Amino acid sequence: MSPCVAGVIPVIYYSVLLGLGLPVNLLTTVALACLAARTRKPSYYYLLALTASDIVTQVVIVFVGFLLQGAVLARQVPQAVVRTANVLEFAANHASVWIAVLLTVDRYSALCHPLRHRATSSPGRARRAVAAVLGAALLTGIPFYWWLEVWRDADPPSTLDEVLKWAHCLIVYFIPCGVFLVANLAIVRRLQRRGRSRPRPQVGKSTAILLGVTTLFALLWAPRTFVMLYHLYVAPVYHDWRVHLALDVANMVAMLNTAVNFGLYCFVSKTFRATVREVFRDAHLPWPLGSQSTGMVAEPMLKPPGRPRGGRVVERSARRELGMAHARITGVSVVVPTNLIDTLHGNLRVRRESSCFRRGSPGSQINAGGLNE
Repeated sequence: MSPCVAGVIPVIYYSVLLGLGLPVNLLTTVALACLAARTRKPSYYYLLALTASDIVTQVVIVFVGFLLQGAVLARQVPQAVVRTANVLEFAANHASVWIAVLLTVDRYSALCHPLRHRATSSPGRARRAVAAVLGAALLTGIPFYWWLEVWRDADPPSTLDEVLKWAHCLIVYFIPCGVFLVANLAIVRRLQRRGRSRPRPQVGKSTAILLGVTTLFALLWAPRTFVMLYHLYVAPVYHDWRVHLALDVANMVAMLNTAVNFGLYCFVSKTFRATVREVFRDAHLPWPLGSQSTGMVAEPMLKPPGRPRGGRVVERSARRELGMAHARITGVSVVVPTNLIDTLHGNLRVRRESSCFRRGSPGSQINAGGLNE
């Protein structure tokens, strides 16, 4: 087994990557979920699935693969556990890459075939496409149960090992990059044609995000693919420490792809930045009044003057209560001036007495009888 020649640098790097990348991806997931629910655009569903697959990749590959197995347990793990983890790692890797392929095909269809895209595109179809890709990624990860680790590969590669390594390079890098190249060239040509007819052509935010995501993927995964083929045909990792060091660095660069999309989204999209601010603002809002305890009851702003059972109006006590009345509205006390209460109370009393005389109520008859007497 080849020892790690980079020392503790990979352990520190992956710890920082997991500590920063995982919360950032969770925040990205919340923001994209809000945008997907608000706009119901298929591109947001693809970006949401891409972020979720990046989270799974960070947990399965970075935490379980590199940190837990490589650093904590020093690769002293039963072979069945290692091979089962390989299936999950390759499935998560395939899902992340091919969801980006779905996003590329969606943007190509929206720009180059807009009428067909409007007729066929929908959130339900996007969810079904994502579910199909996740199922296919899990199926394509099963053959990698027999993947031989490059750290333990002391013998010349067998036919099965060569087939698996070429399948990995094709599924993860060469075929997706071919799709990215063809679709992005068609999109750029389409935008150039629009630019000739318009004085100031504009690139959509989704298209800019697509170009950024695919370009970063092609750049960050190129070193790992090159070192993998070099290990397969030129010099194995087990015998050459320089190849081992190159593979360590290539793995670190490739895993950086799981944590850079948040910065890209914030740089390109003003809508995404505003949604992230809304998520932070909603997280810091106080509890509403309805969630307070039942013992805390808000008093009314004005307490109407009441009459006791004997029929006598206690005006002085009523004015005192109304003058000191206050309401707790979102934590702010509102004090009502006494002179305003006196005026309102006097007008209210005069109106009640006049209406009582006009209707000929029992109270007016009693008062009239008293006056006649």
